[in-house]
Amino acid sequence: MRIATWNINGINPRLDRLLDWLESSGTDVLCLQELKCTAEQFPAEALGERGYEAAINADGRWNGVAVLSRVGLEEPVVGLAGGPAFEEVEEPRAISATCGGVRVWSVYVPNGREVSHPHYAYKLQWLSALRVAVGAESGGERPFAVLGDFNVAPTDQDVWDLGQFEGATHVTEAERVALTELGEVGLQEVYPRALKYDVPFTFWDYRMLGFPKNKGMRIDLAFGNDPFRAAVKDAYVDREARKGKGASDHAPVVVDLDF
Repeated sequence: MRIATWNINGINPRLDRLLDWLESSGTDVLCLQELKCTAEQFPAEALGERGYEAAINADGRWNGVAVLSRVGLEEPVVGLAGGPAFEEVEEPRAISATCGGVRVWSVYVPNGREVSHPHYAYKLQWLSALRVAVGAESGGERPFAVLGDFNVAPTDQDVWDLGQFEGATHVTEAERVALTELGEVGLQEVYPRALKYDVPFTFWDYRMLGFPKNKGMRIDLAFGNDPFRAAVKDAYVDREARKGKGASDHAPVVVDLDF
C-alpha cells in the first residue's frame, strides 16, 4: 500500500496536476491539506472517475483537509474532538478514516503567524488537542498514522537557514516539544529519504527562487504507531512534484507499506 500526504495549496487550480500525479505515482491513500474550497466545490466526481473515494472537511477558506482512497474508506470522522476554535471559528483542519485496514488522519496544523500573535497560542492548543485525540486511537494492533502539514520543522537541520527564523514560529521549542509529545501516545515519525540534497525538505516558498535555490523547510510529516512503522518499506519526498508552472509550494511525502 502506498500512502502519501500533500499540501496541495488549492485543489481546483491544481486538479490536473493532482490527477496526473495520482496516476503516475500509484498512490492508494492520499491525505490532502489546504484545499481552499467548500465541500460542494470539491472535485469528487473527477476523483471518483479514477477510483478514489473522499472524506472531506472544508469550508471554502484557506484551509480544508481530505483523505482520498482507492482501497476503501470507512469510519470517516470530521474534525478534531476537543480542538480549540480561533476567533470563535472551528477551522477545518483534521479528518480521519480507515482505508485498507489502516486508520489515517490528515491534519493541517495552524501556522501560528508570529510568536506574539494569538494564532501561535491557538497552534499550541491545537497540537495539544491533537495528541489527546489521536491517543484515543493509536494503541492496539491496527496500523495508525497521522500525516499532514504540521507547520513545524522538527530540528534545526529541517530549515535551510536557521538564522532566517530567529524569533519566528515553526522552529520554537514549544512547537517542537508538542511534536515529540506524540511519542507519549505511541507515535513516532517516519523519516523520508531525500531524492536530492541531504535534507528531505517538503516546502519551498514561491518567492526569491526558493525552490531552485533549495531554500526549503521540512514541515510535512508522517507519524505512525508501531504496527504502521513495522510495515514501512520506504519513505521519500517526491520533489519532482514541486517542479514546473502551477505547482504547489509543497511536495508530497510518500510512505510505502508492506501490505
